[in-house]
Amino acid sequence: MAAQAGQLPLVDYHVHLEGGITLERALELSARRGVTFGLVEHGGKGQALRDDTSLTAYIEDLQGRAAYTGMQAEGLDWMQCFTAGAAARLDYVLTDALTFPAADGRVVRLWEPDAEVGEAQAFMDRYLDFHLQILATEPIDILANPTFLPASLAQRYDELWTPARMERLIEGCVEVGVAVEINSRYCVPSSRSIGLAKEAGAIFAFGSNFHSDDVGRLEYCVQMAEEHGLEAGDLFVPRPAGCKPIQVRSM
Repeated sequence: MAAQAGQLPLVDYHVHLEGGITLERALELSARRGVTFGLVEHGGKGQALRDDTSLTAYIEDLQGRAAYTGMQAEGLDWMQCFTAGAAARLDYVLTDALTFPAADGRVVRLWEPDAEVGEAQAFMDRYLDFHLQILATEPIDILANPTFLPASLAQRYDELWTPARMERLIEGCVEVGVAVEINSRYCVPSSRSIGLAKEAGAIFAFGSNFHSDDVGRLEYCVQMAEEHGLEAGDLFVPRPAGCKPIQVRSM
């Protein structure tokens, strides 16, 4: 299904039909760029996909289209909205740690420019723990936007994402077979982090997460793949029926 660049399949698993991107426009850009798209809609309580009925309608609307059908899970309790049978009709589920529960009870949207997270090291400890909680409790296929830092801390990436923290995060992904997204919008994880993940046997998924005509722009992903010698076998492929995390891991 995926277009080829040399021997490397190019799939953007993180495409939203937002920001003026309609389904037809997404398919046009996919064909033009030679990149297969994975379309993700938000799912969970209060989201566009909120129960089996809305999920089934979404899946059936995309049937026969030249794209994968995915969901971006929202909230730690998103699994309660769907039966395993309905959710398993998706090609994959991804989520991230960017909607962050702060120590004082606030929900912080880390992607917002003015996101306040407090003292850096304390935040990083809680942020890592939140990643690990997601990996341990949510039956997802892809960890999106991994190692993203809010604007106030972004320039301290190498200091804050220490090798020890990265190794714990990677271990959590490898242990449950969750793919590490290489994200071309935020250019994360760093090259050093990707190298550590490759050595640990992680699998990777490409994702753009652009909400504009830049969907499918995977330059950073391809650069990292070339730099670290990634091959097709290192990249995520949606699992067949009966083998999806939503089916084999407890909900």
